[in-house]
Amino acid sequence: MKLHFVKARDLPDAWFQAVYEILDQGREYVIDRGSCEGQQRLEFDYITVQIKHPGTRPLLPDIPPNLGIPNPVAEGYVEQYLPYLMTSIKQENEDYTYGQYLEKQIQEVIRMYKEDGFGTNQAFMTVGNPETIYLKDPPCLRGIDTRIRDGRLHFFVYFRSWDLWNGFPANLAAIQMLKEYMAQEIGVEDGQIVAASKGLHLYDYVWELAKLRTLKK
Repeated sequence: MKLHFVKARDLPDAWFQAVYEILDQGREYVIDRGSCEGQQRLEFDYITVQIKHPGTRPLLPDIPPNLGIPNPVAEGYVEQYLPYLMTSIKQENEDYTYGQYLEKQIQEVIRMYKEDGFGTNQAFMTVGNPETIYLKDPPCLRGIDTRIRDGRLHFFVYFRSWDLWNGFPANLAAIQMLKEYMAQEIGVEDGQIVAASKGLHLYDYVWELAKLRTLKK
């Protein structure tokens, strides 16, 4: 098993580096269970991505117009997605949203830092419960850990499975906006994101798009 590490300047840089590296370093396999069963994934065994300035705009990937490929995240999608990350809003056909787990925890972490101080390792927000393992599609995001160092709020994020092409940029953009909100409420500056996953992958139907974006043959 190979562990990968990416150091990135901002969110678009993190996405580009991960896409570039997975084309050479990813492990190819057929999906036996999960999204897109029977198709192929290209996947890192395990990856950690350190993003030093995740608040730098734009938050979404940079796609040069001359390449003629669409941005992985549609315009306006992150703003529509954000309530599902931060609140318990859920549609009738949805088994869960991240926000149903996170909404109360977000406010508790803010209260914890404001009232109890910054010197704690308990400000961890969990996504899911033991029953989610029986769902057809359990939550991919499983936790957001937090830390305040040098007057800045940092996030440590873990995804059990993570679509690199679409999910990675959309999820991290929304998570960054959540972090900015929490930092403002606590009264500290915005900090880094360190994201990790043992399932960051590209589905086979976007391999050619990934090659076009990275100019790889």
